[in-house]
Amino acid sequence: VCVCVCKMMRCLRCPVAYHVGDVCVSAGSQVVTSTALVCTSHFNAKKGYSHHSHVNVSWCFVCSKGGQLLCCESCPAAFHPDCLNISMPEGSWFCNDCRAGKKPKYQDVIWVKLGTYRWWPAEIRHPRTVPTNIQHLRHQIGEFPVFFFGSKDFFWTHQGRVFPYMEGDRGSRHQKTNIGKVFKNALLEAEERFKETKLKRETKEAQENNKKPPPYKFIKVNRPCGKVQVSTADVSEIPKCNCRPSDERPCGFESECLNRMLLYECHPQVCPNGTRCCNQDFSKRLYPDTKIIKTAGKGWGLICLRDIKKGEFVNEYIGELIDEEECRARIRFAQENNISHFYMLTIDKDRIIDAGPKGNYSRFMNHSCQPNCETQKWTVNGDTRVGLFAVCPIPAGTELTFNYNLDCLGNEKTVCRCGAPNCSGFLGDRPKTSSAAPSEMKVKRVKRRKRRSEGKRSEDECFRCRDGGQLVICGKKSCTKAYHLACLGLAKRPFGRWDCPWHHCDVCGRASKAFCQLCPNSFCSAHQEGTTLTRPPGPPPGLDNLGSPLD
Repeated sequence: VCVCVCKMMRCLRCPVAYHVGDVCVSAGSQVVTSTALVCTSHFNAKKGYSHHSHVNVSWCFVCSKGGQLLCCESCPAAFHPDCLNISMPEGSWFCNDCRAGKKPKYQDVIWVKLGTYRWWPAEIRHPRTVPTNIQHLRHQIGEFPVFFFGSKDFFWTHQGRVFPYMEGDRGSRHQKTNIGKVFKNALLEAEERFKETKLKRETKEAQENNKKPPPYKFIKVNRPCGKVQVSTADVSEIPKCNCRPSDERPCGFESECLNRMLLYECHPQVCPNGTRCCNQDFSKRLYPDTKIIKTAGKGWGLICLRDIKKGEFVNEYIGELIDEEECRARIRFAQENNISHFYMLTIDKDRIIDAGPKGNYSRFMNHSCQPNCETQKWTVNGDTRVGLFAVCPIPAGTELTFNYNLDCLGNEKTVCRCGAPNCSGFLGDRPKTSSAAPSEMKVKRVKRRKRRSEGKRSEDECFRCRDGGQLVICGKKSCTKAYHLACLGLAKRPFGRWDCPWHHCDVCGRASKAFCQLCPNSFCSAHQEGTTLTRPPGPPPGLDNLGSPLD
C-alpha cells in the first residue's frame, strides 16, 4: 500500500503494510503492537447482523443515472458497463479503487448507509476520539466508528457501507420535515468539514513537497514495459567515422565527426579512435554535474554546477518505454486521480518515454519558451535515444530548460510560468515572435509559402553510372544527387539521414570544398591542389546542371 522506505506496521495475516501512525493505516484495522496489526481485509460479516451486509448504490458513479449496473463486491460503488467501456463480466467484480487496495481512512468525510435511512454524510473517527460508551459497543476487525453530521450520532460500520464524499455532493432532496431539516444541516456541516480537511491536507503536502521532490525511482537506462522492445544493431551495421586518433578530442562535439553530424553515437569496437573517442556520451553517461532545486513558482527544477558550452551533451531523457495504449491508460489514470504533472516524451509512433514513476535528473528540467537546451534523437547501438544538448553557452548556476512542445489533451491548457520575454502564456502554444508591421508579416508569410511549394527536386539517374532505376537520394537539402546501391558498394539502403560521397573528400573524408561536376569525386581544401580543373561558366556539354561549379 505504501511505497516509501520508513518504519512500517505489518499485518499478521497477510502481506499488507502501512506507515506507523494513523495517516496511512486503514480505518478499522486492529493494532496489536507498535509494528503489528490485523488489517481490514480480514473483516467477516456475521449472519443476522443487518449492518454487516454489503450494500451498493442505485446509480452509476460516472453518469449518476440508474439502470442495469455493475456492482463492486467490496464497496458500494456501481457503474454502467458502457460507462467503463467494458462488457458485463461474469462472477464477482471489484472496482479499480478496491483492486488498488484503497481503503477508508480516519478523518475521511464519507456517505454512510444505515438501516432504511437515506445515504447520510458522516466522518470516520478514530476509536480513541469517540465517547467511552461508543468504544464499548460491540464491533470487530474491519469496523470503525462514524460521526453523523446533523444528528451528532455515532455508529460502527465497515467499508461495504461507505463511499467517499466528493466536493459538490448534495445527496437526495431534503423534505420540509424534521428529518429533512436535519439532513439539510448535515449537508452544510459535511461541506464545511470537507473543505477544512482538504485545506489541512494540501497545506501539509505543500510543506512536505518543499523539503524534497516527490518520490520516484532513479534509473540509469530506459526500461521497456509490456510489448515494447529495445533494438540492438550488429556491430557490422554501425557506421564508422573518419576522425583521426591524433586529433586533440577525436569525435568531440566541436569536431567534424561524420557520425556526430548524422546523430549517430560511435561504437568503441568500430570507431578508429577506440577509447579516446569523445562521441560515446550516451553509453558512458557523461553528464555535467547538476543539482535539483526548488524554483519560484515552477516547482522543482535542475541547475548546472559548471559552465556548459554550446552543443555540449547535457543529459539523456530516461524513463519507462511504453506504447500508445499504455500511454493513454496512464493519462486517463492521472486525470481520474487529479495528477497534473506529466513526464512523457515521444520517441516514435510505437514508443513513448514516461519519466514519471522512473527516470533520472532530466525529469526535473522545466519548460521554457526560450530554452537553453533542446532534444535530439540519436541512434545509439541501433536504438533511438533522446538526448538534451545545450543550444547556447550556459553559465554555472543556471537553470536547465527545454521546450516541451506539449500537445494538450482536452480543452484545458496549462499556464506557462517560464518568464521568458517571448513566453506564449500556455504550454503547447508557439512562443511569441518579435513585433513587426502587418505589411512585413504578410510579406514573410508569402515567401514561406513559396519556398514550401518549390520543394526538393531530385535527379532521376545515378550520378556515377548515369543509368536510371531504383536510386538512393542524398539527405542534404541542397543536394539533388542520387545513386544505385551497387554504385555505392552497399547491400541495403542507409538507415536515417545519409549524405552522398560528393560531400566528403576522397582522400581524408572531411567536408569537401571542390566538387567534380562529372562524377562523385570531391576534395577538401587540403587535397584540392593538383586534383581539379576550373571550367568556364555554364553546364558541361551533354549535361543539364548536374551540380555546383568547381572551385
